[in-house]
Amino acid sequence: MEAVNVSGLKNNPSEALRLARRDVVVVMNRDKPDALMVGLESSGVLGAPGVRPALATALFRDGHLSLVRAARLACMSVADFAAHLSRLGIPVVNLDAKEAERDLDTLEQWLARS
Repeated sequence: MEAVNVSGLKNNPSEALRLARRDVVVVMNRDKPDALMVGLESSGVLGAPGVRPALATALFRDGHLSLVRAARLACMSVADFAAHLSRLGIPVVNLDAKEAERDLDTLEQWLARS
């Protein structure tokens, strides 16, 4: 097990990530354990059935990954990942009314030129 303090994590996050690839890293805050860092690849967590799609789904849903990146993380095609999201009731495209109207206007302009 390794340990880094919060200031070390802030000043050199890549070193903490390197350590986490080899072993569990405890992040210390004022001499108290505050968080754990675990290397997902080295721990084998990502190889467990369903973990990649679940992680990709949560990261996409919360806006941390694009559709394409989430599909790549899930090891799925974009179409299959979009269908997966749809089955879960998670919108693939999240537009407000104003954005949707702008997109429709753009589509109408494009179609008029074709």
